[in-house]
Amino acid sequence: MTNTKVYLEIVKQLREMITVDGLKTGDKIPSERELSERLNFGRSSVREALRALELLGLIETRRGEGTYIRDFRGHQLVQLLSTFILQDQKAKRDVFETKSFIEMDCLRLAFQKANNEATNSLGDWVERTEHFSDDEFFQRIIDLSDNHLFQRLWSILKEYYQSLEETQPLYSREDYLELLKGLTEKNLEKTLYAYKKLRNLSNLTDKY
Repeated sequence: MTNTKVYLEIVKQLREMITVDGLKTGDKIPSERELSERLNFGRSSVREALRALELLGLIETRRGEGTYIRDFRGHQLVQLLSTFILQDQKAKRDVFETKSFIEMDCLRLAFQKANNEATNSLGDWVERTEHFSDDEFFQRIIDLSDNHLFQRLWSILKEYYQSLEETQPLYSREDYLELLKGLTEKNLEKTLYAYKKLRNLSNLTDKY
């Protein structure tokens, strides 16, 4: 097995072990020696895999205490990667378009799955909340879509998008309420039209 395959296999098995053991952020993982025995890999290979995970900000080693799982949501990995892979305008446009398509697909799923009580509750939240971000609004839309894969993809793209923009665009409360009105009225065409208006996406394909 090549060094790359060894590294990936160790990371994969470590992820499975964390899930099986029910470990979470802040919990201590087994020692290098214990992991070597449990995963059946040499200590040098396990050490390299742990070092890579620490560089990515997924774990942290505390001198004299051991290695612990970090809250990965707070690390700067996305910002670091974006400086290397998002250098041209096309790459930046791709991030924005893909994020937009996911949001529209989540609107389609919310249209199918969410009941009036859920959409009305979201509308009430928009009306009574003095200040909220665009991300907060669409996080709630994605919750209504009830699709965990879209949730993960959107979260990653959102971070990339935030790393590209020094300031985020501002939208009016009425824009969001117009979108929710389409959902409440069970009018998908109206919902997607309101979304494209919100994002100024008149050039997107008619399929969406």
